[in-house]
Amino acid sequence: MTEVDNTPPTLISPLNRALPLLTLTDLRIAESQAAAALPKHTLMSRAGKAAASFLREQITRDTSIEKSRQKVWLIAGPGNNGGDALILATELHQAGIAVELCMPVEVKPEDARWALDTARAAGVAISSAPPASLDGYRWLVDGMFGIGLTRPLEGVFAAVARQLSQRAKTRPRKGGVLALDVPSGLDSDTGTVVGNGDGAAVHATHTVTFIGAKPGLFTAQGRDLAGAVTVAPIGVDTSGRTAVQLNAPELFAAFLPARDFATNKGSFGSLAVVGGETGMCGAPILASRAALYTGAGKVHVALLGEGAPPYDPPHPELMLHAIDDLPLDQMDALAVGCGMGHRERATRVMHDVLQLDVPKLFDADALNLISKDSALAADVTARGVQGDPCILTPHPLEAARLLGTDAPGVQRDRLTAARSLAARYAAVVVLKGTGTVIAAPDGRLAINPTGNAALATGGTGDVLGGIIGALLAQHLPRYEAALAGVYLHGLAADTLSAQGHGPAGLTAGELAPMVRTLLNRLFYPAAEC
Repeated sequence: MTEVDNTPPTLISPLNRALPLLTLTDLRIAESQAAAALPKHTLMSRAGKAAASFLREQITRDTSIEKSRQKVWLIAGPGNNGGDALILATELHQAGIAVELCMPVEVKPEDARWALDTARAAGVAISSAPPASLDGYRWLVDGMFGIGLTRPLEGVFAAVARQLSQRAKTRPRKGGVLALDVPSGLDSDTGTVVGNGDGAAVHATHTVTFIGAKPGLFTAQGRDLAGAVTVAPIGVDTSGRTAVQLNAPELFAAFLPARDFATNKGSFGSLAVVGGETGMCGAPILASRAALYTGAGKVHVALLGEGAPPYDPPHPELMLHAIDDLPLDQMDALAVGCGMGHRERATRVMHDVLQLDVPKLFDADALNLISKDSALAADVTARGVQGDPCILTPHPLEAARLLGTDAPGVQRDRLTAARSLAARYAAVVVLKGTGTVIAAPDGRLAINPTGNAALATGGTGDVLGGIIGALLAQHLPRYEAALAGVYLHGLAADTLSAQGHGPAGLTAGELAPMVRTLLNRLFYPAAEC
């Protein structure tokens, strides 16, 4: 028998926390070391109790139906994830909550067998087949498979995954689908569905993840499948295990410039947005407006094409120039590529820009030019090797071109793709998409938790380039400028959506004013009179 473990469960929300994100290897090492130092079955006991604490709180909070009528249905897989579900069921049963547990295949590991004995001794109702309908249950719990799953869900487990996902997608106002550790079928390292990516996986409304947060819960398909994530450390020390973090203000706030009374526009730098081939000046204008709202002291627009307006009527603060009329070497930062086109002149501008000792961000057409021109690619890498890394902000297709692969290959392992880009080009890389990945050439890696489908519209990438460019002009280091820009960009979309302006129909131009609001609210609160 295990010793009684009275350690109270700790539950952590990832919101605004730079949590470490642990890979499967990290987790296995931490778990093994912790298990060796604790009485038998302690970690499984703590995991089940932590999930029970979470679910009891949810049930107590739901005042629309009596606690005794909030039935919980659980499915247990054959491994330790099933053991976690058995302990959870036992805890709920002993708390007076009606539970039914389905175990299609008896659990096999020693810890899970102990959990099964515990559940049986407590009188938990256990069946071997799922009911025809799950409509009578308030909460459904996925305890089928956790981390380390290597093959797609099959048979009854695939069928149940589809049932649970259907419930989650109906977005129940009360109750929901809780996944234990990770939604079954999800690769916890990559955020893709196990197998070829098109197999069955549980779509949960909530996930309680044990020991530490996992990268796959915050990027690729994982963000949709995991729902709202809560971390239960269960007393395992994970410090120093990984270089991957969840992006949060604590990673970049200290680098934002002070805005003292004695500052002036020169204190916050000059940014030049370079792009705008004939007929494509909208993209650099969007980027430049975003830079203004992000606090750059002066913003210039260096246009390659003809026929551009002499100024921007909504924002006459912007200074528009033909590119040959603006001394780019006197800028504090450059954001290059928005609406730049692919003509020979654009390539010449890229070669010229890469010779300047000015912090640089490359986006959009600039990235495609780099992917096609080995000399440009070599110049980007050389700058990074010399200690002046560029920032590259590709979406998956642009990343694929830069790596010489395809977009599905990038999406299958977004962290590896971002790392590879950062290493190949000695650059800070912002791999855009759900759970944007930010990678530095020194190995630092972060996944961004902000943003939603409101950003799936034309021009939002240009806005991001302007935001990061403005932060570069304010002398933030490259990696921290990327972290801050991506975080604020996504948070602006989240905030506007919460106000009813998205996710459908939000336009790129609406993001910049909200970025200004958030920047001041979070980092420059007005002094009290």
